[in-house]
Formats: sequence, structure tokens, C-alpha cells
Amino acid sequence: MLAKDGRPLMPCHPARARELLGKGRAVVARQVPFTIRLRDRTLADSVVDGVQLRIDPGSKGTGLALTDEKQEADEQGTHVTVRRGLISIELQHRGDQIRMCMRRRAGYRRRRRSANCRYRAPRSNNRPRPAGWLPPSLRHRVDTTLSLATRLCRYAPVTEVHVERVAFDTHSMSSGRRLSGTEHGQGALAGTTVRAYLHTKWNSACAYCDATGVPLNIEHLSPRSRGGSDRVSNLVLACVPCNEAKGSTPVDTFLADRPDRLAKILEQARAPLRDAAAMNATRWRLTEALGTLGRPVHAWSGGLTKGNREAMGLAKTHTLDALSVGRLRHERGDAIVRHPGQVLVAKAAGRGSYARTTPDRFGFPRLHRARAKQHFGYVTGDLVRATVPSGKWAGTWTGRIAVRARGQHSLTTSGGRINVSHRNLRLLQRGDGYGYGSRPEPSRSTAGKSG
Repeated sequence: MLAKDGRPLMPCHPARARELLGKGRAVVARQVPFTIRLRDRTLADSVVDGVQLRIDPGSKGTGLALTDEKQEADEQGTHVTVRRGLISIELQHRGDQIRMCMRRRAGYRRRRRSANCRYRAPRSNNRPRPAGWLPPSLRHRVDTTLSLATRLCRYAPVTEVHVERVAFDTHSMSSGRRLSGTEHGQGALAGTTVRAYLHTKWNSACAYCDATGVPLNIEHLSPRSRGGSDRVSNLVLACVPCNEAKGSTPVDTFLADRPDRLAKILEQARAPLRDAAAMNATRWRLTEALGTLGRPVHAWSGGLTKGNREAMGLAKTHTLDALSVGRLRHERGDAIVRHPGQVLVAKAAGRGSYARTTPDRFGFPRLHRARAKQHFGYVTGDLVRATVPSGKWAGTWTGRIAVRARGQHSLTTSGGRINVSHRNLRLLQRGDGYGYGSRPEPSRSTAGKSG
């Protein structure tokens, strides 16, 4: 809720917001997250205690929660801290999509370089990276979290920021046990090479057909074109016929008719550590970025968040973890007494593409894209309300649109995608690079979160 001059006030209940809008005392300032602006009250006429912004970062998703903490007296007269959840937002990143697009673009360039100028010398690797540089897929995670935190600080009186900053021991995770001391410097390839290690591990035989005495190639179980890594646990030896037959097919599909062979190979495969590595690379950058908000930033451990969540009996989601970030003295009686029943889901969708052509799967231009992004006053990503007068989809629909030059735009609704004329649309909010939805917040669950 905003004051008359646009400065943030304390959040109010949805019923109170409907009452203010119905009486004409407020107007809608923003649809998502829903924000109203009062027409008859300034910040000086209001009492603003301030709220806290709590963040639980993740590789695939980040939870953000606005909370209100107050001191209350229990039955014995002891003052305890009571934390209430006001707003919960789950931010879904698109870092994996950015990574795949970057790799696809690099493959297109590599093919053009070898096809058009086969004997050209490789480009000199003389482009230095500035201090604090992060790959685009990781930079995206920091930028989108900071963008959403900045927006919440604009619409709510945030006085302090609490963020979970956790570090993962990827070496111990890869070994399957806790390492200590000099063990961290002794990996699977200590004192050897990848090829020699694989020859010893697979007895210089093809992992798929046990062929020996033939040339053997290094093969990826999970193909690189499908997001596979170069970790030694994702590598095997394969003869030339098996390597060509498998190609970019996943190993479980390639060996679907040989389950015994598949089980033997998958024994050495381990879960990828891409998500843990992303968290390690961005945790300090995120803390530094949040410091630019002008609010005190407090970093807490993941163990403290887990202890608070389990003590309160909450489910394991990013938003409930965000609600549990920060210190709670359970022995004194501090507690989380309320959490929002509905979670706003903000999915990063991007703002379009810089490419002027759409390539086919081989990297050749297939069609040209229009240079104009705006058609009939609308841009892809705008939040609109469509009033369809007749037909199968007659009624009122609200959603995100994808524009077309002919004026028959595509509208994404809860029931699917429909085509709507621009004459039947009304703009609610300009596209900001996110697609919005909602989901219920579970009170208790045994399912773990992902990412």
C-alpha cells in the first residue's frame, strides 16, 4: 500500500484493500504484485512500523517473504518475538535456459568458423574479464533477485534484509562422504589423466559392448547437447560404432533393451553438482548486490533456517524457508504464527531476443524477425484483460500476451492459449520480463524443494 505521495505504507489485508477501493479512497497502482495508492492519506498521517525482507536463494528458484515482527507478552509475562508472514513470492530463474542458449550460439559460431574458413588460425584469447565477472546464467540469478527485492522495497516499508548464505562442499558431495584436511586435494584424477583413469576403470573395453583391442573414444553418458557435464563420473569409454550409434541419445534410452548393462553403467554416475556450484559462485555477489538497497543486510546460515522451519513444523519450500531465515529463540518462546496461504509465482521470461533471424536446428537462418516489437500498442509480455464477445472462448480473460504483426495476439490463460484481436484487449500492466501466477502454500509436507 502506498501513501498519497507514492511512499510505502504498511501492507493491509485484501478485504481492507477492497473496502478502500470500493469507497473511492484508493486507486490501483500496480496489478502484480497488487498495490494500491491512497488518495487521502500521506506518510505523515500514518504509523509505519516497518517490515523485514527475508530471502532464501536457490539455483532454480528463490523465495522472498515480507514479515512483521513484534514483541508480545505470553501467559507468564515473558516478552517473546512473534513473526508473521505478510507476502510470499517464489521467483523462478531461467539460468539453465540462458546456459543452453549460450552453448547453442557457441556451437553455431564454431560451425560457421570451421565451414567458412577451415584453415583459419584460432582467435587469440586476449579478452580480460573485469573483477567480479560472472557467466550470464549466474549473473541472471543475482540480477533478478535484486530486481524483485528492489521492487518490494519500493512498495513496502522494508527496514532490513535477511538473506540465507550457505556454502556447499562440492568435493565431499562428489565423494559421497565428508572429507577433511588434505583429502580435499586428492580427487579421482590425482596423479593421472582422464583417459588413463577411464582405461583403468573400464579395463580398456567399451562400456556398451565390452569390445577390446579397438580404438576407444571418450563418451558422455548424458550428452553435452542435453546439458551433460565433463565430470569424470559422466564419462565412459566407447568403441567407434557404439559412439556413433548412441550420438546425442540419453544412455537410458540407448540401453532401454539392456537393463542389466544400464544398471552397471549408472552405478558410477553421480548427481550433477551444477546447482551447488551456482550457489557457491553467487552467494557473495548476491549479498553485495543487496547492500545497494540502502538497508542493513544480515546473512544467516542454512542450518539456522532448517532448524527454525523444523521447529515450527513447516513444509520445505523456498517461500517457507525464506520465512524461517533469521534468528528465533525457541527456548524463550519465539515463534512464526502465520504464513500466507497463497504464493505469488514470478517466472523469469526475458524481454525478447537480440537475434534478427530464427535459426533451424543446424544453425542456418530459417526466417527473419520483425524489427518492431510493439504492434497495435502492445508488446509481448504485457498483462492484459480480454473481453471476447462471442465464440468458444466468449467471456473475460486475463493473462500475458504474445503479439503478432497482424493484430491477432496470442493470450495465455489458465485454460490454454487463445487468439484475441487487439480491439478486444485492455492493458493492465506493461510487461516487465516476468510471467505471474499463484499456488497454494502447503502447511506441512515431506516433499523436498528443487534447486
